Parts: sequence; C-alpha cells; structure tokens
Amino acid sequence: MSEQIPRVFMVDDHRMFLTGVQAEIGGRVDVVGEAQTVDAAVAGIIETTPDVVLLDVHMPDGGGLAVITTVRKDHPDVQFLALSVSDAAEDVIAIVRAGARGYLTKTVSADELVEGIERVRGGDAVFSPRLAGFVLDAFSGSAPAAEGAPDESDLDQLTPREREVLRYIARGYAYKQVARRLHISIKTVESHVSAVLRKLQLSSRYELTRWATDRKLV
Repeated sequence: MSEQIPRVFMVDDHRMFLTGVQAEIGGRVDVVGEAQTVDAAVAGIIETTPDVVLLDVHMPDGGGLAVITTVRKDHPDVQFLALSVSDAAEDVIAIVRAGARGYLTKTVSADELVEGIERVRGGDAVFSPRLAGFVLDAFSGSAPAAEGAPDESDLDQLTPREREVLRYIARGYAYKQVARRLHISIKTVESHVSAVLRKLQLSSRYELTRWATDRKLV
C-alpha cells in the first residue's frame, strides 16, 4: 500500500455532517473536495480525480447511486465507499451493484472509517459487519428467510398504517423521516414499529428488513 495518504472526495447533503467528518479524519486523509448535490459531486470528482469517493446513499436529487452511475461511465477506476444511516438490504445491494467497493454505516468510528478508506483505495471490499451478509446473499443468488420466519399471510394482522411504517423502516428511513412523511409523531412511529415486530414475531429492525425484502415489499 502506498504511504501517501488517501485523496478523498466527500459527498453528503448535510453540511454539518461533512464538516464533522472532515474534522474527525482530515488529518489522516487529504480531502480534495466536497459536494452536497449529485451534479456538483460528479463535476468535482471528475475535476479532482480522488483515490476514494466517500458518499451518502440518500440525497434529494438521486443520491450515491446517481453519482456512481454517472461517474463510472467515463471514469471506471474511481473507487467509491458508501457511508449512510441506512442499513437496509436493498440500499446496500443497489450501491454495490452500481460499483461501490464498500458500505459503512454512520455509526462507525473515525478509525474504522479511515481504515475503510485505505482498504478501498487498495482494492479491498469493505462492509460494516452486519451488512456483509446482504451482499453475500445477493451475489450468491440466495437469500433464505430465517428459520421460523412468519408467513406472508401475517401481513393481514397489520393495519394499513403499520404496513406503511413497515415499508419505510425496511427501506432504511429513520423514525424522524417516517414521522415527517406520514405526518405523525416520532413516538407514534415507535409504537407502530413495536406493534409490527410483535405481530410478525421479529426481534429487530434487521430482521424486519430481511423479512420485507424477501417478500418484495420494499
């Protein structure tokens, strides 16, 4: 591995997040540019030719998927590492299929993020531990449901509102985002999620995402 620190371009629509990440890792990577929109990201990446693009998955104008798809048409050697709040299977799989070399959630530490950037620059694939299974299942062509998983008919137990909440949560939306979209309080979202988990006999958001993805509900 080259001893030169990685040249990184950052893409995220939240200015405070960009500032925070740069403050945490700026001394160990060379941040050559940043952008908050897809168009600005594409132009900046092409201009600066970074070693690694660190990018968010969900943004108003197309997100990380649009950035990767556009840049890789003419610049296939650019390496991408997704950094997102979402741990939804469909987000991970879609971004990897588009060409990302890794996917980390925003709960990672600064040390883990720098290590991920260095590994992606070196050609490795990097994933938060709980996300690696999604990729293995997707590219092996099998995504078996967990033993004892509820039957699809269990959807009949859910109210229309609980089904709406289920789909948003399975897509990786935060409780605050679900509350905003459905015009309800965060506490109401939490109550609906608890009811869905109880009725479907699931114990975590991860299991809920897998259950919904297996049944093509998202």
